Amino acid sequence: MPLSTANPNKTNAWKELQAHFEEIKNIHIKDLFAENPQRADNLSVKWDDFYIDFSKNRITEETLNILLRLAKELDLADAIERYFSGDLINQTEERAVLHTALRSKEGDEVFVNGKNIIPEVFEVKNKIEQFTNTVVSGEKKGYTGKQFTDIVNIGIGGSDLGPAMVTEALSFYKNHLNTHFVSNVDGDHVQEILKKVNPETTLFVIVSKTFTTQETLSNATTIKKWFLERASEKDIAKHFVAVSTNLEKIAAFGISSENVFPMWDWVGGRFSLWSAVGLSISLAIGFENFNDFLKGAHKMDVHFKTSDFKENIPVLAGLLTIWYNNFFNAESEAIIPYTQYLNRFAAYLQQGIMESNGKSIDRNGERVEYETGTIIWGEPGTNSQHAFFQLIHQGTKLIPADFIGYVNSLHGDKDHHNKLMANFFAQTEALLNGKTEKQALSELDEKGLPQEKIQKLLPFKIFEGNKPTTTFLIDRLTPESLGKLIAFYEHKIFVQGIIWNIFSYDQWGVELGKQLANTILTDIESDHIANHDASTSNLIEYFKKS
Repeated sequence: MPLSTANPNKTNAWKELQAHFEEIKNIHIKDLFAENPQRADNLSVKWDDFYIDFSKNRITEETLNILLRLAKELDLADAIERYFSGDLINQTEERAVLHTALRSKEGDEVFVNGKNIIPEVFEVKNKIEQFTNTVVSGEKKGYTGKQFTDIVNIGIGGSDLGPAMVTEALSFYKNHLNTHFVSNVDGDHVQEILKKVNPETTLFVIVSKTFTTQETLSNATTIKKWFLERASEKDIAKHFVAVSTNLEKIAAFGISSENVFPMWDWVGGRFSLWSAVGLSISLAIGFENFNDFLKGAHKMDVHFKTSDFKENIPVLAGLLTIWYNNFFNAESEAIIPYTQYLNRFAAYLQQGIMESNGKSIDRNGERVEYETGTIIWGEPGTNSQHAFFQLIHQGTKLIPADFIGYVNSLHGDKDHHNKLMANFFAQTEALLNGKTEKQALSELDEKGLPQEKIQKLLPFKIFEGNKPTTTFLIDRLTPESLGKLIAFYEHKIFVQGIIWNIFSYDQWGVELGKQLANTILTDIESDHIANHDASTSNLIEYFKKS
């Protein structure tokens, strides 16, 4: 049975939201705090080691009530049940969407086409555990008998962004193995990585579901040639492993069948780090930590699946995106983690969110009549405060922001952490309250400036505030808490897609550029140039002549 295909802007709740928006669109959040001393308590959720404060958003309790009615009217609860149970909710590709199954408990049952997939999930997990332990312990060695010191992950998109982000985020838990990531087809990228590694002590992990991805196979082939300058064909089996389904091409590459880790078509690439795509993560931090990472995601899965929507973190966050995107016309969302460990977190979520919900055709096959998708961007604080915060504070755009902070630092430097968190709290307070004309005038008066100069400076010193933020306070950055955080955003994506009546789990827009690139590569490498627009033809000609 397919998902509901109701047009959200034809629902009663959407019409209620439109009327409600007109009533409260100019209300200042700080006035809402003044009216309700319990607002912070009423609009916060404490769950496990997470504390999420939604109170600094441009919402009232009535806003949330109407948004929850919208979720009910669009059968969100039924969609969540289908999401977890293996229904083919990726209808354009006739596939289930079951990255959640990858972190299920042993003994659970999830069926795809009548088959319980959990036993094979655990079969692969056990293989990851065994392989990881033999590499980390030094039992598994390279062709000259030396232990491995470096891991190179070769992939792109979800086969790179997730493992690269997580290994950096969890580098505090890292073992002795150094991890490197090759993704871009830019030859300079792969050559810079090869400068850092020794073929005798490097393990290469090729991640490509079909083993045909142009970027990945180009890089893998280049690395193989480099490796064979120092080793023999038979040594490939000791140094190369594959995460793929294409056994024929893997064998042709020279990879041993025992070093092949399977993938499934019910796991989308951008959600695949929980699978064998996460092999590099397991190698970098050890299987026990990798398993804790999976356990954390599972805890968020259970929360999302079973919690009342009024306390359901992904549901509330997803509905807030609808509120800002479709009623305030906010086109982007900033994600600001106050930890350098999450340096690549926003980049990772760009794919997850923008590739999933960057759709203009609804589930009926018709063009949508409303905005979908949000532009995701961000960088860690406090760096971001010295970069783009000016735009959020005093620019003309409304940019809702997620602030992610940790109660405890990992290395225990209290002085640094207190300064970091002082900035964390100060920024959300500043975005909320702003600075009034009276406050700015008082500050300028205190400086003893001439009145003429004060009047000239005054307009530039005023901050209107009323900038919405959601604050995540987490006990500490651990493999488990990171798993929860990533799974939270995955489920938020799902909520948005259901409300917008779009298919979040295909990515047909990615394919067109790939198709054209193959044609143009032929043009570049031959005397003939195919029929292109004048601009593209000129650019190709210029490139070939240069």
